Amino acid sequence: MTSITNSATAFKAHDQRFSEIVGTSPTIELLAESKLYPFAHEAGVFFPDSNDLFITSNRCIAPDGQQKVHIVRVDLNKTPPRCDEIGTDIPMGNGGINDGKHHVIFCAQGSMTEPSGLYRMSTTAPYKSEILKADFHGRPFNSVNDVVTHSDGSIWFTDPIYGFEQGYRPLPSLPNQVYRWCPDSGSIRAIADGFGRPNGICFSPDEQVVYITDTDRVHGDGTIDGQRVASIYAFDICKIHGEPFLTNRRLFAMADNGIPDGIKCDLKGNVYSGCGDGINVWSPGGELLGRILIRGGVANFCFGRNGEVFALNEYRLWRIQLGEDVKGALLGV
Repeated sequence: MTSITNSATAFKAHDQRFSEIVGTSPTIELLAESKLYPFAHEAGVFFPDSNDLFITSNRCIAPDGQQKVHIVRVDLNKTPPRCDEIGTDIPMGNGGINDGKHHVIFCAQGSMTEPSGLYRMSTTAPYKSEILKADFHGRPFNSVNDVVTHSDGSIWFTDPIYGFEQGYRPLPSLPNQVYRWCPDSGSIRAIADGFGRPNGICFSPDEQVVYITDTDRVHGDGTIDGQRVASIYAFDICKIHGEPFLTNRRLFAMADNGIPDGIKCDLKGNVYSGCGDGINVWSPGGELLGRILIRGGVANFCFGRNGEVFALNEYRLWRIQLGEDVKGALLGV
């Protein structure tokens, strides 16, 4: 992997409010590149205290047909950043989230012999991991894809059937839907359904809205159909009889290029999603504000400090600098 600087990208505005996000001199820097495999695909979990970034690769298929996902730790204190593969027991890792200073919660898509579910991994060597949740009342998850935590301690995650379609998971026993799990009580609920392929998930800064991407346009068998959904849905989070429910399901936005995969909010409520042309940004009201154009698109990304965004572009990892007052809602830095 190498590190070079490259500012040859476009910040395309669709609304004058985009200038408040990108600031006066937005830049993009190519931090690392691999010609061997698509090491920068999903997760994007940043730890500000140590200045480390954890990412997962796209599927890698060996000559014998075995499929694997690599987890990579990016040490951003080095120049160029140091990228080290981590050996873990997490089968086919995908999305992830910061779980305090010393752990990552990863989505494991699973295999034919290993369960899909939520795993917790230490951020320091030897990177020990443990499975947290692998089933819905005894029925195994399909291929858990992305995850977000709520301030009440609950963990919300999406579970599409991509693993079965891509040949490394058995026949699904659950619908394509979204779950809410409470580690303290053990409660597990299907919180939202009606998706083709639920994928990315995030909360608004005040946690009153949850955004969920549906990437049904692209199936795991490689078929693409422009009549299938490639959209972001918004739901209001309310309480009925003291328990959380999602109401007022609405179409928030449709990606016109590719699919909206990973999704995040900044502290002002703007919604960012990795799409086929880079990262698209919408206002809290669903108006497309602008795009950060990166050739080949972005599957996932995460915020760093003071307007930093780390974009996962398959064979390349980019650092984007927006306005310094832009802060991701997850970490608030």
